[in-house]
Amino acid sequence: MGCCASQNVDSKASRIARWRSTGIAFPDEVLDLDKAVRTLDLTHNKLVDIPMEISKLINLQRLVLADNLIERLPMNLGKLQSLKVMTLDGNRIASLPDELGQLVRLERLSISENILTCLPETIGSLRNLSLLNVSNNKLKTFPESIGSCFSLEELQANDNLIEDLPVSVCNLIHLKSLSLNNNRVGQMEGFQEFESRRKRKFDKQIDSNIMIGSKGLDEGVDL
Repeated sequence: MGCCASQNVDSKASRIARWRSTGIAFPDEVLDLDKAVRTLDLTHNKLVDIPMEISKLINLQRLVLADNLIERLPMNLGKLQSLKVMTLDGNRIASLPDELGQLVRLERLSISENILTCLPETIGSLRNLSLLNVSNNKLKTFPESIGSCFSLEELQANDNLIEDLPVSVCNLIHLKSLSLNNNRVGQMEGFQEFESRRKRKFDKQIDSNIMIGSKGLDEGVDL
């Protein structure tokens, strides 16, 4: 009996040591690892919510919670100040908290296949965001503040109910890919000027031999 107990303790200790070295954690020990966790991947589970205690993971850089049953995000989400990647595809999330805007280091946000009807105005505070994927939701538009996501390069919003985009989208000078397939988009005010400016920018880069890579000539707007 005592021998079995010792083996269990050793097994748990070895798992924690291994997870500390890799930065990957699982539910049973995740909160015990706190500052050591860099990546938390709980894809393909049956999570309904995220505990408030997740705020203890102050060094977390990648949060992957795709294909669960999550309906809402904790209000203290903004305390994850080191977060760079957040993947929430395939859940049941209807809204995002205003605290999302506190994730100022966030570079990639993917929340496709949920039931979002709107995005918070605070999303404009995500100045380092380069990818935003909100495809397969119920969005009708974007907040005006989206134009403040100055680092945004790829905006995926296929299969929504979008009828128009805010004029501020024209401020996204680094945008390379805008996908709006299967929406209700008509003519957008100022869009032609934006598209012409974008094309001139990349034509200039090509002429200057700055554009390198197979994707460079394929980037554009997909409506």
